[in-house]
Amino acid sequence: MIFKFVKLVFLLAGLCAMFALGWLTGVRAIAAPIPAASLPAAERAFAARMRNVTMAGTFTISGREDRTPDTDRYEIASVEKVGDDLWRFNAKMDCCGAAGKSSIPIVVPMRFAGDTPVIMMTDRSIPGIGTFTVRLFFYGDRYAGTWQHGTVGGHMTGRIEKTAPAAANN
Repeated sequence: MIFKFVKLVFLLAGLCAMFALGWLTGVRAIAAPIPAASLPAAERAFAARMRNVTMAGTFTISGREDRTPDTDRYEIASVEKVGDDLWRFNAKMDCCGAAGKSSIPIVVPMRFAGDTPVIMMTDRSIPGIGTFTVRLFFYGDRYAGTWQHGTVGGHMTGRIEKTAPAAANN
């Protein structure tokens, strides 16, 4: 009985340490944001458009297309370019098993196809959530794409809506 308790304590401590290291990596290991004034016009416009917004939409699971799509929600405080094709989304997520109360930094590879930003991540780990492959594009006030998490995947789509700054920063 004591062995099981000690094992559980070490497991929980390890999980907490992994989450903390992932969070620190997202916040500190990536260079400071690139100044918006130095970004090309399309990148500058995207960063400005994605300040204090909510991405509200739905996702499907392949093989279950006959079911009503599930809802997902991402409250974005800001999006910043932090490196070559690397962008940090400071977000709260209500999806994929995460119902966050506080904002977490998520660094993703993103490229622009003309004026259209596209998240292009392959087998990328999001600390505390899991490993994902995603292709997601943004255009105007909409987003759409595909996602994969292990053997489960599907489509996602939704709208980008302005929110009050306090709601995005809690």
